[in-house]
Amino acid sequence: MGDPQIPAQPGRPIDDGEHLAVLGYQDTFTRSMSLWSNFALGFTYLSPLVGVYSLFAVAMSTGGPPSVFWILIVGAGQLLVALVFGEVVSQYPIHGGIYPWTRRLWGRRYAWMAAWIYISAMIVTITSVAQYGSGFLGSLVGLEVTPEATLWLSVVLLVVALALNFAGTATLSRVAQIGLAAELVGVIAVGLYLLLFQRKQEFSVFFDSMGVEGEGSYTAAFMGAALAGLFLFYGFEACGDVAEEVSDAARRIPRAMIMTILVGGVSALFSFCGYVMAAPNLQEIVNGEDADPIPAILDASLGSTGAKIFLIIALTAFLSCVLSLQAAASRLIFSFARDGMMPGHRWLSKVSGTAKVPTNALIVACSIPLILCLIIYRGSEGLLTGITSFAVLGIYVAFQSVVLAALRQRIRGWRPAGPFSLGAVGTIVNVCALAYGVFAMVLLATPGSTGDVLADWTVVIGLAVVSGTGLLYLLIARPDAKSTAPSGDALEVAVLLREHRGGTAPGNQRTPLRK
Repeated sequence: MGDPQIPAQPGRPIDDGEHLAVLGYQDTFTRSMSLWSNFALGFTYLSPLVGVYSLFAVAMSTGGPPSVFWILIVGAGQLLVALVFGEVVSQYPIHGGIYPWTRRLWGRRYAWMAAWIYISAMIVTITSVAQYGSGFLGSLVGLEVTPEATLWLSVVLLVVALALNFAGTATLSRVAQIGLAAELVGVIAVGLYLLLFQRKQEFSVFFDSMGVEGEGSYTAAFMGAALAGLFLFYGFEACGDVAEEVSDAARRIPRAMIMTILVGGVSALFSFCGYVMAAPNLQEIVNGEDADPIPAILDASLGSTGAKIFLIIALTAFLSCVLSLQAAASRLIFSFARDGMMPGHRWLSKVSGTAKVPTNALIVACSIPLILCLIIYRGSEGLLTGITSFAVLGIYVAFQSVVLAALRQRIRGWRPAGPFSLGAVGTIVNVCALAYGVFAMVLLATPGSTGDVLADWTVVIGLAVVSGTGLLYLLIARPDAKSTAPSGDALEVAVLLREHRGGTAPGNQRTPLRK
């Protein structure tokens, strides 16, 4: 597909403040995030440790060892999406990511629906990660993981992450980097150790279904295991959610997104393969007889002390993941509110005077997951898996809203004007990213076959309820009509950015920056 090109700069480069002014905003946040910090934020949100641990047993019992190939398939597809996002964020390095991108690429109503679905999915993802992380915290402190303990331990993770987020961007960056280190140790180092020194299976096991298909076709079983990869490869978009806190955002964020996908994919492969190869009772896992096999694998391979150290590393990764999720969700809510596009927008768009973070939006990003944890506690046993699947589908719908809007603008003649550009292959990458996204959404929306209508259709029902609620509010309250924020201006902004980067406007007249 060709390497992304960084175009030549004939005039002086546009700094972050000038770029933001062209887009119609003032630079009000502290830009303390470096490329490394931005990558750490995206990586800890993507969190291969969290993704692999959370769905390893489900993947194995559904698709067997060959389900590992979903990591490669989804990783390649999401890399295409990340490249499209990179071009968009390079032109629009604005807080909130998907919401401002879809608004500027298409329009306010389109952006409302994309952002509403995305916010809902992110809130549910925060809940899911806190719930899965509670098991690590319980094991570390010696608590039996009962439904009551899961509820309270989830609350602890959510509140601690909120307190750290309140401390400001510098603290967020430091914790994200600590989480990155924990992730790399927990997935790459442990995965390599298991692969090199604790192998109990042959490598050919990754081509052996181990009877998971029963009397049916293995193709159906393999497709059913797609969630293992689809749940893992999102989070890179969080790099753009905090764009106004990143120095040299238009250049660094696209690179951070690509790094997140590549490093995350390699890490997940090492981790997943290591667990498969080191499993002492792999057939039991494939048969679904062990719903939480990783602790036993680690205890058998690392010993009780090593397993305890891993628990600390994993808990650090989970906390960092919740922290990054809250930060990304709060910036999206802030961006949505700043443009007057949601209820309570004046309150939600406030930024603290000292820490320079959207505190009220952070409170919302913590409070709703707390309520959802209580609902899960009082709900059915499979509710967590169902809402996790909805979250993944919601995220993919929001992703593809950006990909589709970008392709629409390309057809109209848009050439992305940020310093990160795919050049001549941009349209090809965009089309392939859209095709991949449609394929992924069909997989996620395909109902189950348990015979329980509510359980089988949970994902589709969840998306329908969220979409229907958002559409109803849009039609009744008309938030798009109350907002004066610019929209659908991708072509115009591209021209402005090229003029200012070149130093002159057509006719040798300098076009004034938009205030």
